[in-house]
Amino acid sequence: MTRNPVNHVPDVGDPHAPTRTPGPRRPTAEAEPVPPAAVAHQDAEPPPAAPAHQHAEAGRLAAAVERLRAEVRDAQNAADGRALVEMAKGVLMGRLGCGPAEAAHQLATLAERSGTEPLALAVEVINEAAGDRVSQIATEFLARAAQDHADEGRTTALRLRSAESRVLASPDARSVAVALLENALAPLGATGVAIWLADADSSLSLVGQAGFTDEEAARWRYVPPEVATCARLALSGREPAFIASLADGGLPTIGRRRHPEGARLAVPAGTGGRIIGVVEVAWPQPQPPQPPRIVRQIEALAELCARTLDDACPTPYEGPAQAPPGTGMAELADLSENLHDPALILTPLLDSRGHLADFRIHHANAHFVDPAGRPTGAVVGSLFLEAYAFAEADGLFEKIERVHATGEPLRTERMSLTAVVDQVPLTSFADIGISRHGEALLLLWRVEDETARLASLLGHAQRLGRVGGFEESVVSGRITWNGQLFALYGLPPTSRPVPLRDLPAHAHPDDSIAITRFLRTLLHHRREASVDLRLRRPDGITRHVRIVAEPALDSQGVLHAVRGAYQDISSQHWTEVALAATRDRLAHSEAETVERTRLTLQLQHAIMPLAPAPLEVPGMRVAVRYRPAEEEALVGGDWYDATVLPSRSILLCVGDVAGHGIEAATGMVILRNALRGLAVTGAGPAQLLTWLNAVAHHLTDQVTATAVCGIYDPVTRVLRWARAGHLPPVLVRRGAAEVFPLTGGLLLGALPETVYTEQEIQLEPDDTLLMYTDGLVERRDTSVAETLSHLIAVAAQEAPSLEGRLDHLLTYSRSDTDDDTCLIGIQVR
Repeated sequence: MTRNPVNHVPDVGDPHAPTRTPGPRRPTAEAEPVPPAAVAHQDAEPPPAAPAHQHAEAGRLAAAVERLRAEVRDAQNAADGRALVEMAKGVLMGRLGCGPAEAAHQLATLAERSGTEPLALAVEVINEAAGDRVSQIATEFLARAAQDHADEGRTTALRLRSAESRVLASPDARSVAVALLENALAPLGATGVAIWLADADSSLSLVGQAGFTDEEAARWRYVPPEVATCARLALSGREPAFIASLADGGLPTIGRRRHPEGARLAVPAGTGGRIIGVVEVAWPQPQPPQPPRIVRQIEALAELCARTLDDACPTPYEGPAQAPPGTGMAELADLSENLHDPALILTPLLDSRGHLADFRIHHANAHFVDPAGRPTGAVVGSLFLEAYAFAEADGLFEKIERVHATGEPLRTERMSLTAVVDQVPLTSFADIGISRHGEALLLLWRVEDETARLASLLGHAQRLGRVGGFEESVVSGRITWNGQLFALYGLPPTSRPVPLRDLPAHAHPDDSIAITRFLRTLLHHRREASVDLRLRRPDGITRHVRIVAEPALDSQGVLHAVRGAYQDISSQHWTEVALAATRDRLAHSEAETVERTRLTLQLQHAIMPLAPAPLEVPGMRVAVRYRPAEEEALVGGDWYDATVLPSRSILLCVGDVAGHGIEAATGMVILRNALRGLAVTGAGPAQLLTWLNAVAHHLTDQVTATAVCGIYDPVTRVLRWARAGHLPPVLVRRGAAEVFPLTGGLLLGALPETVYTEQEIQLEPDDTLLMYTDGLVERRDTSVAETLSHLIAVAAQEAPSLEGRLDHLLTYSRSDTDDDTCLIGIQVR
């Protein structure tokens, strides 16, 4: 689309319009000038009020100014409308082959038949004929308007075409910015537009703006490449960048001082895959993310701006054919020939739609070597993706595109390059450098030298391994050291290397015998040898060093040199020393642990054998089973007792001391023996537990335990019992099992004084009473209520004998805590 300055009517409100009536410049509302006198007398007394007739004159003047502004806007809109109608008439003239009068008649007839305003119909005709980005955006709005609001699409299409008309007729970027803001962006709530030109070094220059003050424009006329701004986000990302609030984003940009919380939308402006600049739209207040249709509209406007921006930079490469090399290309080719690195000059290739499709290899310098082994003539003139098909998969083509689009030079190390040789892909690594020069790109790639790379790797390996290499000539006495060996000796690099014969003078005297044996094996027997020694440095530091060397013989078998390496093994030596000391301490600790566990088991088994003989007393038979923990280190404090008291009553008790090890076993012995002694007094179970609680709290080292205590009278078959935080007994009677009623009682040793509750139960012949510790029922993943239900079900099963019932309970127990288990069975006769 060509420019039509004839149809363009300048906006008299625009101070930068190409033609205007001479007169003083009208200040904008955002930069209202302040008279110097007013500034000088801001703190003085206010002037007297003006007469009423002066206020009336000022009001009439303001009304006149507003009326003139409205007339200017109407004239501008009318001029834009006339331009669009004339463009539509031109389209009809070309299609129908008619004159201007007939084209105007056809346009009016079509508008009348379709019930559409002539201006809206003209926009639709232009959109259909143009087929450009603006047409696509306008068509989307027209389609949306058919479903939503009938006027929205037509209004948007009219604004876009009006903006296009004014942009194409604008003589400079400042006029373009004014046209964009007034015709297209102000209805979206925007108050400012900045047009940035991207320079070759990726810097940004402000070439046009509207809605900002001249002071702000002067301050932001140039942005260096290293400064991150809203516009640079769009330039670097090559896509629109939206900042909902400058206060949150923290990015500097033009106009931020006046509107620190405003929103920004930066859109790249370019054609043919090359970004020429950035269009930045400003809102004074924070904004939600813009709808995609608004972003596409602003992208279409940015594409219009690219044409004006392109006037300020080199003419872009146009057309799919290769452009003949001009003066600039010849200078770039001469520059590449003076480089020591292989270089290619690439020119962009555009498709029929003006989009970047590929790059053509325009020139290869004399140092260029094709990775596939092809001659330079076979590469020059071909398309880049045809010559190097794997460049897109390797990511190289994407980097070339980025430099072409943004102009920002790029350099990367050890990038993989894949070339096809005889249909076999071969991968090499190279350091890549890409820069844009006008429309052409200079691509440098230095293929990694394998010898230099291996030498570098060897140097790094020696440094990390603290290895220093040497070579000593036996004939000339010349000694060669690397830098690591000087550091190992603590000598400056300018010092004279130490020969092997002087090695004893630099080592500990106790290592002299080993060094002599090492030198004899190496120099006289001519065999490989190694030695560990303590190297004494001039700074007083002693390093533990291992020397490995081999003789170098000539073709006659005569020794002419010795090659070898020093390795600093000081850290390894001290690690071994510390490890040996740790092993000794660990062995001592293990021996103490084994002895401690053995004593604990002996103490526990002496008091509670694993399977004691059944206790036969008048009217009762008592059997006990004890299952220790699976791990010896978890020896616990489970205990039981069944003994006949002087009153002929029988004491039945079971308990569990908290914890494991020798402390728990010792606490168990104290409580068990204390309960036996207290039971001789003839007191009941509740009183016995009260006394035992005082013993646990006052006479032990913070021992806590649970217990169940019972006194059975064989004459009346009455069992009196009490509990201290322990699980209640289970009664098996006539094939059914049930748990004793739960009574209150705090665990032993928790408080200095505790009262326990005593209960009685009448037993019958053939009843079986089960008393146990929590190791029989405790599970990590199941509640105690569920495990007790399982215990009752197993206890109710038939058993041939009392011992068989206890063994059956231990076998089918579901406990999984590996804790001690104590089980007492009492059978009434």
